[in-house]
Amino acid sequence: MITSLLVSIGIISLISVFLAILMVIADATIGNYGIVKISVNDKTKEFEVEGGQSLLRALNQEGVFIPSACGGRGSCGLCKVQVIEGAGEYLPTELPWISEEEKKQNIRLSCQVKAKTDMAIVIPEELFYVKEYSTVVESIKDLTHDIKEVRLLLKDPPSITTKAGQYIQFEVPEYGDLDESVYRAYSMASPPGDSTHVELEIRLVPNGICTTYVHEVLKEGDPVTINGPYGDFFLRETENNIIFIAGGSGMAPIKSILLDMEQRGIQRKATYFFGARSKRDLFLLDKMRELEEKMPNFKFVPALSEPLEEDNWEGEVGLITDVVRRMVEEAPSSEAYLCGSPGMIDACIKVLHELKVPEENIFYDKF
Repeated sequence: MITSLLVSIGIISLISVFLAILMVIADATIGNYGIVKISVNDKTKEFEVEGGQSLLRALNQEGVFIPSACGGRGSCGLCKVQVIEGAGEYLPTELPWISEEEKKQNIRLSCQVKAKTDMAIVIPEELFYVKEYSTVVESIKDLTHDIKEVRLLLKDPPSITTKAGQYIQFEVPEYGDLDESVYRAYSMASPPGDSTHVELEIRLVPNGICTTYVHEVLKEGDPVTINGPYGDFFLRETENNIIFIAGGSGMAPIKSILLDMEQRGIQRKATYFFGARSKRDLFLLDKMRELEEKMPNFKFVPALSEPLEEDNWEGEVGLITDVVRRMVEEAPSSEAYLCGSPGMIDACIKVLHELKVPEENIFYDKF
């Protein structure tokens, strides 16, 4: 009996070793896809890349930057491209982000599709104008206990053309346990009028790759690589009343838009609802009050959801959605600009629908 058991164990061990060897061989041969050719927009651009990597990374290496807020983890759904040929079957990680209509158009998540064979893809023409920028950290300031303002001076190219409210991608280099660089998306807080700087407001997220790097590693004088600009979150040229809603570091694009409005002399009626938990989560109050003085049709409404006794808070109290619900007037003739967590944005959209703000007048970048 013991002899039979030992023989069985030996056979299982040999099979396991054999399978392990097969996996190594497969990884070295089947997984070696060689050089793959990628054709973009009916051969407007063509290049050859090392096979086996994600389409997103392959494009980035060739200077074609596809927006990706999550850095290629398949959790934001932004890096969509149309793949005419060479993508293979849809992966389970893509399906939550792809509608039935998009399937018919062969829309794929470029971070999940591997460049294994020659590919033909289609991307929006404006992405050809996205550039990579070498910058240096000019200053880092604490705005709150968990939000830092990072001001970057552009070096090469020395200036950037943006629309207020757009975002860039910040390259995080290898550090700690991170064995390859990754990108994260951040809205710009600086106005387009300052084309030589990019200002970011970055909130610390526990175990966040980029936020940990910025809060614990990044120093003034360090080089930083960014690319952009991206996004359709910018002020529309209408005469509608404006509803701004943000929380936390969602202040960044709203600040950019407001500074741009002030510099361009735009006098549209605008109300900015800013939600925070307690007083220590509020920041740039002086700047907002200054803008109120310069822009007679602008009103800033901060609200605390959980004010502390020591806050001595006399302003609005409650969830920012409740404050919006009870204070917004003339909603059907307004347009709304939202920035915050996906959950906050969804809640705000629901309230704006209740108030009859037209769907086409609600703008946001959800990342």
